[in-house]
Amino acid sequence: MKSAKHLSQVTENNGGNGNGQQKPKSPKYLTRLGQIPQLGHEEREQLEKVNEQFIFRSNDYYQSLIDWDDPEDPIRRIIMPDVRELDDWGQLDASNEEKYIKVKGLEHKYTSTALLLVNEVCAAYCRFCFRKRLFMDENEEVTKDISDGLEYIREHPEVSNVLLTGGDPMIMSTSKLEPIIQQIREIDHVKVIRIGTKIPAFNPYRIINDPSLHKMIRTYSTDEKKIYIMAHFNHPKELTPIAIRGLNMLMESGAIVVNQTPMIRGVNDNPEVLAELFNQLSFIGIPPYYVFLCRPTLGNQPFAVPVEEGYEIFEQARSFCSGLAKRARLVMSHETGKVEVVGMSDDQIFFKYNRAADAENDAKFLVFDSNPDAYWFDDYEEAQMELPLEYSTENALVS
Repeated sequence: MKSAKHLSQVTENNGGNGNGQQKPKSPKYLTRLGQIPQLGHEEREQLEKVNEQFIFRSNDYYQSLIDWDDPEDPIRRIIMPDVRELDDWGQLDASNEEKYIKVKGLEHKYTSTALLLVNEVCAAYCRFCFRKRLFMDENEEVTKDISDGLEYIREHPEVSNVLLTGGDPMIMSTSKLEPIIQQIREIDHVKVIRIGTKIPAFNPYRIINDPSLHKMIRTYSTDEKKIYIMAHFNHPKELTPIAIRGLNMLMESGAIVVNQTPMIRGVNDNPEVLAELFNQLSFIGIPPYYVFLCRPTLGNQPFAVPVEEGYEIFEQARSFCSGLAKRARLVMSHETGKVEVVGMSDDQIFFKYNRAADAENDAKFLVFDSNPDAYWFDDYEEAQMELPLEYSTENALVS
């Protein structure tokens, strides 16, 4: 199989310079482990058991990034099944997203932001996905008819941000995605449209081969109301020349691109690797946004990093970065909100609500006794101290 470097060279030599040459060929999707020749018979049989519970999907471009001579290759960790996914750990809806479904296909958890679940398909499936329930037969959360969701948004003027997610909205053709964007843009109080996508990493050809996508972005990402692309690069190996080209095309078309990633065991749980990801993104002009601690979703134990270990990795990584590269926040997407990890001492850990489902928790600061075995907010005992946003002491101003 061609290396990622060679694949990029082939792309550049096959019409990648935009000078009217033939378009680069789109990758072939792979949905069966039997299509992965690097897997031995015994290993494939073991992984098929995982495939029966959690779906496998990749493509030959993304597979080409794997160094099969390295058993710890991070791209392999991201995309290839792991038998430990069958361990009994976690739950399918670890953040209880179902609680915030207002109409079919729409979640409204934070006052200013609504989520539209526009499909249940991704370009490829990350093994650590927190929404793997959507890819199972019994899923009823996603709808192709978003009319009820749009009506809900129209009736809630506090919603200034709409996030298109799923699934991956950008696996849809532009002809199907654009009507959704158009209808949202017609709602005056919606100022920001976000598109959550891993397409720039999984299949950058989707971006570079589709002029209509860029025309759509230029039309609906206006001077005063932007389209944000919420990209998902987990490891520097994903930032290939062709992926970087796709990111630049999105920005040149008028989209704002930011990056978010979970912290994943064996992928980016190393300060040097995480710092390299942050730095490379900043060189391209893409701010690192959130780093998520891996949700305790069913099957995710082999990918999860304990909270306090994760904080140490995160802060060490930031120490290797310039100010432009260290803008990410380390958070848990908990049922009650985005809980940011803001500090540690020898025996305590400090959290703050970056976003809260309940307004009373907005910006609340919490202090817990240290628990090195904790993977999630719920693993901590009763808070030793809670300071809401509005508080007054002899030495502090009321916020």
